[in-house]
Amino acid sequence: MDDVLVTGLGALSPLGAGVDAFWRGMHAADTGPTRVPDPLAHMDHPLMYLVPEADLPDGPPERDGLPLGRGSQFALAAVREAVADAGLAAPPGPDTGPDAGPDAGPDAGPGALDGGVDPRRVAVALSTGMGDTDLHEGWWTGEAPASGRWAPAFPLASVVGGWLGAQGVNTCVSNACAASGYALSVGADLIRSGEADVVIAGGAEAYSRVALACFNRLGAIDPERCRPFAVERRGTVFGEGAAVLVLESATHARARGARTVYGRLAGAGWSCDAYHATAPEPSGEQIERAMREALREAGTGAEAGTGAGSGTGSGAESGSGGLGFVIPHGTGTELNDVVESRVLGALTPRTPLYSVKALIGHTGGAAGAFAALAASLVLHHKTLPPNVPVGERDPECGVPLPSGSAPMTGAYGLVNAYAFGGNNISLVFGEAAA
Repeated sequence: MDDVLVTGLGALSPLGAGVDAFWRGMHAADTGPTRVPDPLAHMDHPLMYLVPEADLPDGPPERDGLPLGRGSQFALAAVREAVADAGLAAPPGPDTGPDAGPDAGPDAGPGALDGGVDPRRVAVALSTGMGDTDLHEGWWTGEAPASGRWAPAFPLASVVGGWLGAQGVNTCVSNACAASGYALSVGADLIRSGEADVVIAGGAEAYSRVALACFNRLGAIDPERCRPFAVERRGTVFGEGAAVLVLESATHARARGARTVYGRLAGAGWSCDAYHATAPEPSGEQIERAMREALREAGTGAEAGTGAGSGTGSGAESGSGGLGFVIPHGTGTELNDVVESRVLGALTPRTPLYSVKALIGHTGGAAGAFAALAASLVLHHKTLPPNVPVGERDPECGVPLPSGSAPMTGAYGLVNAYAFGGNNISLVFGEAAA
């Protein structure tokens, strides 16, 4: 079976515009949420990790006559960087890209794909939890877009596919906070089944007044910051942005002479708790199942332990050629962190964790993509950055969160993403073959 390689990366995050800003921010490990600049955010904790105002995309304000919201604009910005990084389109510039004018030239889109790639073999699998609901929230409060036209809430994949001229599958996955993990897995399946050579995969999420208010009403927002695994954690804090990976078959990447290979998507595992609409199943049986399946498919050997359910066995250790790190789902909510910690402690003891959510908050439908982006960068640079300090650790969350950067000692990284409805996914990323 052909390897699924990561040949391009793109990001727009609370750390700024671009993948380089994201990697620098991972090493700085110094972030925090701010109050949302929304006069109608009448809630106890109107906090969020926001994309800096200076890095907000200029647009485009619409596509094919339909207005675009913040989520679609974020997605286009990250896709633009990712396809340029992969050598599949012209690099971003003032006269090209999705925010360029109607006379901006051939790379402005539609049909921004370059390099002799067959558009019929290029697919798009993007995810979001709230999509462009900022437009709808504006309409509800008398702030309609300039065009005054109605627009769908989840246009991300079609907007990106239209800009690229991608004629393969274009799909938007929206199963809550596991969505972008599922989108990446769908992308890998499209490549392995022979349906596509290239898949633009990832997720985008933007501030939604409704979403933040709902989590405030649930009592699930931490009043200070996102503090996964901390004894004083009191909920999560949302973040916004977009993370996109270009997935490509190894055969196709070699044939076109891909410039950079960040790693490969080596394994994936799905499961569902079938337990509760919002709460995780307390034993962790199904998240363990997803982890084991991903590790087995990747061939890490890390699935050999008997795990948390049985209470016996030591699981797998990190080290050369094995599992080098885990990027957990860990949101800062009480039960979620405890359940995931127990499973990781049994299945992957002593393997260091890197918390993306402590850095940029919980990016909802884009969380799995941001975790995959971080994993790809760790594998590429062979360095695990320091975790953002979260304070005193919960004794029930006995997982290692290193406070300093360290060289990576294993060849694989495990990524977890879980969601309401009991949706679970684990992905394993591996070093690129020499």
